[in-house]
Formats: sequence, C-alpha cells, structure tokens
Amino acid sequence: MNRIATSESANKCSTCVLGQFCLPVGLNPEDISKIDSLVTERVRLKKGDALYRQGDTLTAVYGIKFGTLKTEYALPDGREQITGFHLPGEMLGLDGIGNNQYQSNAVALEDSEACVVKFSEFETLARQIPSLQHQFHRILSKELTQDQRHLLSLGSLRAEERLASFLLNFSDRLSARGYSPSEYHLRMSREEIGSYLGIQLETVSRLFSRFTESGLIQIKQRHIKLIDMDGLLELAGKSRAIHCAPSALSLIHIWRCRRIER
Repeated sequence: MNRIATSESANKCSTCVLGQFCLPVGLNPEDISKIDSLVTERVRLKKGDALYRQGDTLTAVYGIKFGTLKTEYALPDGREQITGFHLPGEMLGLDGIGNNQYQSNAVALEDSEACVVKFSEFETLARQIPSLQHQFHRILSKELTQDQRHLLSLGSLRAEERLASFLLNFSDRLSARGYSPSEYHLRMSREEIGSYLGIQLETVSRLFSRFTESGLIQIKQRHIKLIDMDGLLELAGKSRAIHCAPSALSLIHIWRCRRIER
C-alpha cells in the first residue's frame, strides 16, 4: 500500500467527477473548497492489499477514487463473511466510528486508489459546516438502509432472487457512474459472491448456468452481459407478480409465469 500526497492543483474534491457520490454532494462551492483541505493524500492499493484491518484504530474514512474493494468480517473460527462490494465514489471506514475501531477488513479486488479523510479533522470541519455534517449523516443513513435491505434479502429471498438482485444492483451502480448498465466485468469471484449472498459456491455456479441457459445473461469467466433485463427484474421480485405452482415447465417459464399483482 502506497501513500501519495495530493498536489495543490489536481485531484481536489471540488473538481472530482465522483463528487456527486460522496461528501461534496449538496454543498456550495465555498464549502466544497474547504473540503479540499481535508484530502491531502491518497492510498494506492494493489489487488489483495488491505486498506485497513478489522480491529485497527479508526484514523480516517476513505473515498474510493478508482477500483473495487470488498469489506469482510472475520469470524472467531477463521472464516470470513463478505459484507459488501464498493465502487468509486463510495465511502469506507464508517463502521469504525461507533467504538473507534474498524469492524471489518477492506481489501482491494483490483488495483485501486482511495482518498484519505482524517477523521479528527473531518469532525472539526463538520462542526463548522452544517451542510457537510448533514451530508455525512445522509451517507451513514444510506449505508444503514443498504445493510437492512441486504439482511432482508438473506432472510426472505430464494437463492436465484438474491443473485438476480445482485446483478441488477451492480448494473444500477455502474450505470450511475457512466458505465454500461448491461455489460460489465465482475471483479469478485463466485465464491465471494456466494459469501455475500449467503449461498454456496456450487449454487452460484449452477444459477449462473441456469441464467445463461434461460437467456437472461451471457457470461464468460467474469465478464457478464445482461440480455433480458425484464426477466431479471421479474425474477428479483421487482415486477408485479406472484409465484406459479411448480410444474414440468422449464425454470425460466416458471419464473416468468408471475403475472398478476401481489
């Protein structure tokens, strides 16, 4: 992990194209210029490098400049549970605020870079700029809402519904950043997807095969193309539908027979 000092003329929050996703959202130009003083360095990570480790003392929160990271919780028996996949513009380290210790590992899934926001300095500036404090609360609320929705999906959705929702969520997040919503590269392994979704590796592989056979997606290694967006939406429970009774129909026909309102 390498630390890089930011220059005075480049890589400022006030000029960053990712500002619409992190702290500068909703701030006036004068306040945004004050945030520039917070980000004096960035961290460059190689694939597999840890941005921080579970149990480390909270020193900073981070905004992803580019790349993809995962967060994972280390269980006492040595197993690791993935809690999220994070894209450019998203904040990391927020879980450490409560007791001043990071509650997970943050690990790069590819070569990545993150802006360092020293938390003590951020707290001081937030007291001076109410709109900055309000935006930070919005980010925390969004994180909490996403966690709640994920827990709900683990408790109420079938494995195929979870995977369809995951693919669509990734599509939405990439689209918001100017990337193709229908074709992208998955930086995480199928085992990592399974850990996040609470399903076995074999189930993930089997579902990817079924989705492909049903014409929902095309996939080659980690490169994926969403072919039938409506079918994925329906499978994820995002359309008005109900289940049909199982029959000798193919899996995709069973999925698509949900035609009346819940």
